[in-house]
Amino acid sequence: MQEKFCESCGAPMGELDEMYGPGTESDGSSSADYCKQCYVDGAFTNPDITLEEQIESIVAVMVKDFGFSPEDAKEQCNAGIPTLKRWRTA
Repeated sequence: MQEKFCESCGAPMGELDEMYGPGTESDGSSSADYCKQCYVDGAFTNPDITLEEQIESIVAVMVKDFGFSPEDAKEQCNAGIPTLKRWRTA
């Protein structure tokens, strides 16, 4: 089974993932597209964040929590985040 990734931040959205599991729609059902860090009760948790701010935020997490170099994290984010559903029209 292919792993689902958040269409806002790119995090894996496994059903059992305590940190990045699926967000929720306004009716309480699981979001098919967004993780719970990005989307709760049918709305983005940070609706005014820009693409550039989102990338900066994710780079910081990748460096701090996952040991990426700042350069590698930024390269991966710049290549992937703009292709996600939330950002394609931004």
